[in-house]
Amino acid sequence: MKFTNLRKVMEQKGLDAIVVLSPYNRRYLSGFTGTSGSLLITQDTKQLITDFRYIQQANSQAEDFEIINQNGPMINKINELIQHGNYKNVGVEADLITYNEYQALNTDEVQLSSIEGVIETIRMIKDDFEIKQIQKAADIVDETYEHILKWVKPGMTENEVNNEMEMFMRSKGATCSSFDTIVASGHRGALPHGVASNKVIEEGDMITLDFGALYEGYVSDITRTFAIGEPKEEMKKIYNIVLESQLAALEQIKPGMTGKEADSIARDIISSYGYGEQFGHSLGHGIGLEVHEGPALSQKSDIVLEENMCVTLEPGIYVEGLGGVRIEDDVLVTKNGLQRFTKSTKDLIIL
Repeated sequence: MKFTNLRKVMEQKGLDAIVVLSPYNRRYLSGFTGTSGSLLITQDTKQLITDFRYIQQANSQAEDFEIINQNGPMINKINELIQHGNYKNVGVEADLITYNEYQALNTDEVQLSSIEGVIETIRMIKDDFEIKQIQKAADIVDETYEHILKWVKPGMTENEVNNEMEMFMRSKGATCSSFDTIVASGHRGALPHGVASNKVIEEGDMITLDFGALYEGYVSDITRTFAIGEPKEEMKKIYNIVLESQLAALEQIKPGMTGKEADSIARDIISSYGYGEQFGHSLGHGIGLEVHEGPALSQKSDIVLEENMCVTLEPGIYVEGLGGVRIEDDVLVTKNGLQRFTKSTKDLIIL
């Protein structure tokens, strides 16, 4: 189906061929996981260009592709194949191609056109295999959160918690974390992207953990906030507001809504309590091969949600000098609404 959709777009744009440079798009289309390679796709052919280090791997992983040994600079081989195929109109990922690569391909005989976002749009709809991989990645972070709640103690540093989470996720089958883990305790909770530091976790701190597992190429992304010792009353209030907004989004978001409409469900609730300016990011984003991909759930997004899209829901409130709360789940858009991948408790845990 992915190639049917891609070739339909190629036909609409009048493209004889497309060049794929993005490692994520390359893996999505071919299954090839090597770190060097590109694709040349036409209506009738699929070629994977790579160097001698990956030929055997490419033959094993990209069985439906003709494997081409580049024997020199990759862009030269791509150019050679374009000339050999007499392709006149060629699509390139305009957001990724370098100036030198553009110059090499943009000859008098070849017209280059942008396919920026085309493959990424196709990737928004996940197939059964992708959904299973994301579920496994989500299972790993659920287990990790349960483990950390039993392990963490006052006096530990945020970095110690980060390292324990990383090791635990790997022990459960993750390749690694899917992004730099956020461990933000106490006043650092007001930093939406407060990656782990040497700050010591103290009694009374609220701690925000935002982390994910990379499992066989696919990611999860979860956030939970809990307390060590009794937190301040305003932090409890903020927690309940964020939870209310997140639960409302889980209940009300359905296919057919735009990203903006979905974002507004949670944003309107937070704003009604007077914390609208303290919710400065979007409600969520797509997940899959990348931790941030389409569709966006934001005030700027007019993308319509469809069945089998996978997104995050992560409202948050951040008060400088006090702290912050974020609660995030990974969800699958179904024909009836949303289905959670991540199932960790969202009760306010006070250890």
